[in-house]
Amino acid sequence: MHAPNVMTAEHDLVSTFGLLMEAYNSLEKQLGASLEERVGVPHQWFEVMLRISRAEDGLVAMGSLAEQVALTGGGVTRMVDRMVVAGLVVRVPCGKDRRVVYAALTPEGTAVLEKAVAVHDANLRSVLSDFAEAELDELEATLLRLRSARLTA
Repeated sequence: MHAPNVMTAEHDLVSTFGLLMEAYNSLEKQLGASLEERVGVPHQWFEVMLRISRAEDGLVAMGSLAEQVALTGGGVTRMVDRMVVAGLVVRVPCGKDRRVVYAALTPEGTAVLEKAVAVHDANLRSVLSDFAEAELDELEATLLRLRSARLTA
């Protein structure tokens, strides 16, 4: 006895979302492995360092960092602990609120980030080399819309 086919026109979005997840997972695996091999940092550390470097005054509150990289507060704390031990990040207490702690890059972290950005940029150019400029623009616009999309039901 065969299971009924649930893949109908109403479920095409399920397949599309599945493709999005597969593409993400494939890219994450390839790009992450390259960063780890060539720079010595996991992809998630790279993302954290990048967000810190782009933040105002080079400081990101730990709670904000957790939201940006989709980790729990405890998860980001453990990751930053490892980055502190590696000499890439320091914790900076907030002068106005003792409950707030910021993460900031060390000079070594900045140097590692610069190398990682160059590697990541070259990898992305390689992966996306078959895409026309208009396709990349459309992809970016679509991803921006997806990032801000909200459930309506």
